[in-house]
Amino acid sequence: MKKIVNVAIMGIGTVGGGTYEILTNNHDFLMRTQGVDYRVTKVLDKNTDRLKMFGIPESCAASCVDEIAQDKSISIVVETMGGVEPAKTFIEKMLLAGKDVVTANKELVSKHWSALEAAARKGGAGLYFEASCVGGVPIIRALQESLQANHINSIVGIINGTTNYILTKMTEEGMSYADALKEAQQLGYAEFNPTADVEGFDAAYKLSILASLAFHTCVPYTEIYREGITKVTKADIKTGLELGYRIKLLAIGKRKGNVIEARVHPTFVPVDHPLAGVGGSFNAVYVNGDFVDDLMFYGRGAGARPTGSAIVSDVVYASKRNAPLYSDFDNSGNVAADIEVSKDFKSKYYIAVSVKDAPGVLAAVTGVFANHNVSIESVSQRAGGTGATICFLTHTASESDVNKAVGDIEALDDTNKVVSLIRVLG
Repeated sequence: MKKIVNVAIMGIGTVGGGTYEILTNNHDFLMRTQGVDYRVTKVLDKNTDRLKMFGIPESCAASCVDEIAQDKSISIVVETMGGVEPAKTFIEKMLLAGKDVVTANKELVSKHWSALEAAARKGGAGLYFEASCVGGVPIIRALQESLQANHINSIVGIINGTTNYILTKMTEEGMSYADALKEAQQLGYAEFNPTADVEGFDAAYKLSILASLAFHTCVPYTEIYREGITKVTKADIKTGLELGYRIKLLAIGKRKGNVIEARVHPTFVPVDHPLAGVGGSFNAVYVNGDFVDDLMFYGRGAGARPTGSAIVSDVVYASKRNAPLYSDFDNSGNVAADIEVSKDFKSKYYIAVSVKDAPGVLAAVTGVFANHNVSIESVSQRAGGTGATICFLTHTASESDVNKAVGDIEALDDTNKVVSLIRVLG
């Protein structure tokens, strides 16, 4: 006899609707291959027109969250509302009622993972969030259940499709940032208010989750260095290509001993690196383990169908576990006492400085770099009007030394300005 699992969905927008369609359209396939009869019996959304749009029977409409929490026949609840509240309150209610919860909510998980897991443990339920990072790409399951034999040394990824689409258009078609953003918004890749994406918040939330899983310790999103793509110019992209690099917004996590780096920023990626070829709205995560060496996970990082696919994979996963899966580290929400999240990481740097086109300027600027232990690999100059832009590519240097050098360069003369500072993937 087939096992019956009743599922509720909270939020029936794009992702929730995609989840409902998969569970409905692939119902017979899932029953045949997984041996489980998954039935969506309750849907909660204040906009009842959305239920009609997805063909959801009126009998499935829940009048309030308590109707789902108190329904003992429902064992799994999918949250696709987004945002922090009321999603947090609703999820905690479900977990405390003993219901497994599946969510795609990266902001909520990154900010309140500790509280949600505490509620899950208290209710004897599971919290699953494969869909919170990199859409349909199964990176979380890989970290939790495929790479346990490894110490993960680094995790480097393009994990925001909006910014990757914008940078791809700027690189391949010569678009300005403003025009590429506008096109991304028209296509639905970017929100009307794109701040979370273009300023790197979305990627930081995801990196917090992935780095915590990869390094088996809590890496709060507040500890992640974050810089968006709004200052990237066509000139930066052109110079990068001339030097053999493409610009990508990378999320970078590294661990060496008890020191962790966690940062999100535009990065020069060598054109022969696998991440350099990841274009459009696609995502990719490049993982290095001490025994497995290098792996890359690639695919669509957003959208109703890929994200719905990851959600349904968690529904299946939760329904087949004999016991909930919890973090294998002290998930307090704080950096552990024996762990340092370093802000003074090391990198190569591309630095463009606008200066007066006058004798001695180059020597003065390079002298400042030398004073701060920043060694120069190459120098090029672009003339423009009455001034010039000098572009430096450094050897590996520390973030603190480079920042000190930048301050001193701008103090040399009131016309000096560092117009671009982009880190280079080593």
